[in-house]
Amino acid sequence: MNGSSHGRSSADKVECLRHGLLFESLGAEQLKKLSTIAVERSYRKGDVLFAEGKRADGFFVVCSGRVKVFKVSVDGREQILHLFDAGNILGEVPVFAGGAYPAHAEALTDARALFIPREGFIRLIQEESGLALAMLAVLSRKLRHFTHLVESLSLKEVPGRLASYLLFMSERGGSEDAVDLEISKTQLAALLGTIPETLSRIFSKMAAAGLIAMQGRTILIKDREGLKALARGEKLG
Repeated sequence: MNGSSHGRSSADKVECLRHGLLFESLGAEQLKKLSTIAVERSYRKGDVLFAEGKRADGFFVVCSGRVKVFKVSVDGREQILHLFDAGNILGEVPVFAGGAYPAHAEALTDARALFIPREGFIRLIQEESGLALAMLAVLSRKLRHFTHLVESLSLKEVPGRLASYLLFMSERGGSEDAVDLEISKTQLAALLGTIPETLSRIFSKMAAAGLIAMQGRTILIKDREGLKALARGEKLG
């Protein structure tokens, strides 16, 4: 693990925790208690937060930057499972289930995160029932995400996966007409379970079919209903 630790004020930690999806329902005193056990860590692009198989001794709250969680196949191919921005929580499942981290986590950009040690958090959660309820909600959302991911990778062809991704990102980003690709096409290909060359061909076919238009790293959505049909399993001509 390459992250460096350094001290920051309790107020800085509380501000990061306040935006964490796991802790958004907590009050000021609860957040302050949590900040006392949180350790800030800084990462450079490419630094490892945790590695698959390592003992899960805590979890992370992303304060800034972007982190990818991924697995590597026996032939060395990387499959991105999730991308985490500020406010996201990662590595929490094995902390409570016991055992090791089930995947790798690496900083895609320079990033800052709070590390929450397992033992301290479990003591705190026994005192604060609100934390337990919040944790259940987050784990439920993640379970739904991974259910959709497995369905997409196993049942949909690559054009359908890409269409689903573009629709999701356009809705999440607040603009239904455009998607800014914040990751490289190589990383997007890994996220969708394909290779960059195949992804480029599909982008070109989508553009030729009038579904999208490409302006650098921005994808303009020209035919939302057509993308929805593709996501449902219709063939790309």
